[in-house]
Amino acid sequence: MLKTTIAGSLPKPAWLATPGTLWAPWLLEGRALEEGKRDAVVLALRDQEEAGIDIVTDGEQTRRHFVWGFVERIEGIDFSRMVTIGIRADRYRAEAPTVVGPVRRRGPIHSEEARFARAQARRELKWTMPGPMTIVDTIHDEHYRSRARLGMDVARLINEEARELQALGVDVIQLDEPAFNVYMDEVRDWGIAALDRAVEGLTCRTAVHICYGYGIKANIEWKRTLGGEWRQYEQTFPLLARSRIGGVSLECANSRVPIGLIGLLGDKDVLVGAIDVAAAEVETPAAVAAVIRAALQHVKPAQIYPCTNCGMVPLPREVARAKLRALGAGAELVRRELAG
Repeated sequence: MLKTTIAGSLPKPAWLATPGTLWAPWLLEGRALEEGKRDAVVLALRDQEEAGIDIVTDGEQTRRHFVWGFVERIEGIDFSRMVTIGIRADRYRAEAPTVVGPVRRRGPIHSEEARFARAQARRELKWTMPGPMTIVDTIHDEHYRSRARLGMDVARLINEEARELQALGVDVIQLDEPAFNVYMDEVRDWGIAALDRAVEGLTCRTAVHICYGYGIKANIEWKRTLGGEWRQYEQTFPLLARSRIGGVSLECANSRVPIGLIGLLGDKDVLVGAIDVAAAEVETPAAVAAVIRAALQHVKPAQIYPCTNCGMVPLPREVARAKLRALGAGAELVRRELAG
């Protein structure tokens, strides 16, 4: 009960990539880079296990960015043709590769990385990948000319990859869809269908992560425009309650999300974000426990998985480690209360 997990990413060691920087280039090359990535994965796993995190990830240590780590190995996407585009409804600008033809995998994308993480992890392993809509929103399309058609083709590739990861012993597959809090009509029109296609036929646990973004300037400023209550989830949760996805990861700590909205998810797993990734201040176990208790007013204990609000890659490593420990300790406080 109340198994803890994280949204996905953790800060990279300073010898692997520049700290506090999204999309940071690697500081190693060749064989040293591959060895450095594996070392970073082991450190990320141990940090989580020592903090009492029950369902661990590789910390996304082998990927420069949560979207690029997947699309870099897809045929039909040309990284030699980079274009500056607005993403997340022009919330910020980003360099994006160009879709020049039908998309297909050249082969397994994360199999070797997942096989290594599975061998090193002592607990349940979650693997995170970008969701179809978020991929579509982070690349420049010059072939399909339809976000929906491109999204459904991308969903097929995600499903192919997810089936292979499941066969390697991955316990949970999570798709990251921050775009779901931005393009509400598209979520209804094709986003849920693409998400369902991406997890079709999987027997392992699945989840989708929907939050208000990393703790970076553009996201923090956007949140200030959302008013006293953030109610985007109110539109997506009823749709997700009827979808194939097994659980939903959302932002609850220091957010303006009305906690009662999680009741709209029906019997889905709820990965309750109890750690604020936009602040360097470390939560106390009591603060984490308070978020979990609030969630318990709306869904059953068996549905709740205490989690982080979003990825922690922009944070200093020591801050991230301390937040992991707070998450593990806060969940344990509530477990003891429930055990009575």
